[in-house]
Amino acid sequence: MKTNTKGWYRAHEFAQLAGVTVRTLHYYDRIGLLKPGTRTASGYRQYTERDLARLEQIVVLKFLGSPLKEIRDLLRDETALFDALRRQRIVLAEKRRRLDRAITAIEKAARSIRSRRGPDWNLFTQIIKEIEMQTNSDWTKEYYSKEAQAKVEARKHLWSPELQERVSKEWAQLFKDVEAALGEDPAGEKAQALAARWKKLVGEFTGGDPEIQKGLNKMWSDRANWPQGPQQNFQMKPEVQDFIMAAMKCKGAAR
Repeated sequence: MKTNTKGWYRAHEFAQLAGVTVRTLHYYDRIGLLKPGTRTASGYRQYTERDLARLEQIVVLKFLGSPLKEIRDLLRDETALFDALRRQRIVLAEKRRRLDRAITAIEKAARSIRSRRGPDWNLFTQIIKEIEMQTNSDWTKEYYSKEAQAKVEARKHLWSPELQERVSKEWAQLFKDVEAALGEDPAGEKAQALAARWKKLVGEFTGGDPEIQKGLNKMWSDRANWPQGPQQNFQMKPEVQDFIMAAMKCKGAAR
């Protein structure tokens, strides 16, 4: 790659050097994410080594899932950048943990084939379980923003199998209790107690984060389109949801 004596790169040279398209450079310029260092007398963009360093940062953050509209702010605020990278590290560590579990299950199943006892089909069932766990968690991502996805992943380390089992049982019991109370006054003491239990369980998942809550609401409103899988068992009757929403809107639910 040749540059002029002042160290400037024309747009097509810079794009080739950075591994992006000229169209991408033009777009980044237009949204104020990466302005060229200067322009020629004819108006052509010219970039510097400093611009290359910034572009590399943009490419990395984009690869890690940060939306373009947030990257500019991240590059201005080191604290925000640190937090974003920390969240992405947690996300990637969780993905690695899931893959490691699946790989371990496959290795055990492979060893069982060569054992004297023959294949252990329980181990093959474990493989299916591990892969389904990954698939069943991936389908929900479309409902969450990139930021919310990272926050959800960051909270997954809090969810042990024991906690998941306990929460699932509490939800199942709560659905039954709400259905049994459909004739109650939504503003009454019984309905408000049910609403409080509901808010507590939702809060355990969201951690009180409004971005996660927004995605959760979007997911539940689209439950008719959920893919086949264990999640199909986690359904509620429309009247149950309507009752709880009515109770939530009452003054007592806000206390």
